[in-house]
Amino acid sequence: NGYVAVNSCPEYCHLSCKWNVKFNFQINTRAAKSNEISFRYLIARMEQEIDNSEPKRLLCCLKSENGDKLCGDIMDLPIDCTVQQLTMMCSAILKQEEPVPYLFFINDNEVTTTLQKTVSALNLNSEEVIDIIYKQQAVFKVRPVTRCTSSIPGHAEAVISVSFSPDGKYLASGSGDTTVRFWDVYTQTPSFTCKGHNNWVLYIAWSPDSSRLASACKDGKIIVWDPFTGKQIGKTMIGHKQWVTSLSWEPYHKNPECRHLASSSKDGDVRIWDTVLCSTQTVLSGHTKSVTAVKWGGTGLIYTASQDRTVKVWRASDGVLCRTLEGHAHWVNTLALSTDYILRIGAFDPVKDSHKDTAILDKKKSQEFALERYNKITESHGERLVSGSDDFTLFLWDPEKGKKPLARLTGHQQLVNDVKFSPDCRIIASASFDKSIKLWEANTGKFITTLRGHVQAVYVVAFSADSRLMVSGSADSTLKLWNLRTKKLEIDLPGHADEVYAVDWSTDGLKVASGGKDKVLRLWQN
Repeated sequence: NGYVAVNSCPEYCHLSCKWNVKFNFQINTRAAKSNEISFRYLIARMEQEIDNSEPKRLLCCLKSENGDKLCGDIMDLPIDCTVQQLTMMCSAILKQEEPVPYLFFINDNEVTTTLQKTVSALNLNSEEVIDIIYKQQAVFKVRPVTRCTSSIPGHAEAVISVSFSPDGKYLASGSGDTTVRFWDVYTQTPSFTCKGHNNWVLYIAWSPDSSRLASACKDGKIIVWDPFTGKQIGKTMIGHKQWVTSLSWEPYHKNPECRHLASSSKDGDVRIWDTVLCSTQTVLSGHTKSVTAVKWGGTGLIYTASQDRTVKVWRASDGVLCRTLEGHAHWVNTLALSTDYILRIGAFDPVKDSHKDTAILDKKKSQEFALERYNKITESHGERLVSGSDDFTLFLWDPEKGKKPLARLTGHQQLVNDVKFSPDCRIIASASFDKSIKLWEANTGKFITTLRGHVQAVYVVAFSADSRLMVSGSADSTLKLWNLRTKKLEIDLPGHADEVYAVDWSTDGLKVASGGKDKVLRLWQN
């Protein structure tokens, strides 16, 4: 009596329709002998309708970053499965009481909408088993900073460096006026002005337990300060013959006493200091020109970058040079470790403890906690290093394993001034004098995108604690907030009257601090 499309039937009829087509009609073939061609055509058309009405499936294997399967069996998932559905499924299999945010990757490409779009974009065979890598995101979510809540004058010259303490409770700044200042984060007012340097304060660094701040100036001297009193701790540490370019404390999980500090200098040396005895413990000599950056890694290695175009890897315990990493064609300006955020916060959990007394009481337990967290972040790819240079390029290294770079990151049109890993170790951001910021995949060095918006050189970038946002400071006098999910500009933050030299995002994600040529410290919040 005519042809009726299966799609026009209610869903509960589809199964019976299919059964009728395949079996019932075939049993009654004698009744259709007189019109066999029409009968076969009818069956073919109806089966086609049924196939088109059923969602296509994808054979998948969900794995962690380490390669561990989420469940033993291969999963048969709808090809239009969304990120939200994958997240709910992971949470259910892992027996999490509340859904936890996840990122999903196929062949190092993030699944942002559905499996189908990613599989199609990669031109993969949907008939084969596809590995989907899942990675847990931060459970908390940092709110975008949208406004300047305080403009705090006080420094008499440019603000060169700003830094929040690891516990997120204190803020310090170093200036060309030779002073270090501590600021009350809650009242957003000055706490202490620390005088002791006789030249520009070029660099400041908090100890991992938030109990001390080290500052270094243009005359090569280093001073350690007490943030609770604003007083100098011990003697001024003298040894460098020219200005200090960078400071880095020994990680908390290596020594909870937080007494050892590494410094790099224009004089070509790197020094390891005992901040209790206020004396040099070891001198690392080997670079032939100015040392521009130093990083104290979590495995007991110290990494240094130099204008001699090399990166050197040293053993912190005895100062032995382990290897020299070569490849850059010009000065190496900046270094970043994939573990920078974890090493920075040490034993603190700033997000959970933002309204609590975070004084570290049990150093042994705190050290174990810090070590456990460090091991977790490095279990899949170890501790990676990235270097940025005047040759417009970056190199990604696995410095513990060899001298050969994992990737050469090209694309900038002028020198690379700053580079950072996101706290979740997924993205590398590089800031350049070419007015742009570039994003790269941290595991492979693969280019992701270019963020454009600044109209002059970009000096510095800082990630939010949840790795979803990033703020940048520029010579154009603005800060800009970037959404790392959409890879777009979230909001423009004007306010400074001149170049922005320093930017830091608090470890609890609540505030951003910035300073620059206009001598004013600014705090930004949601």
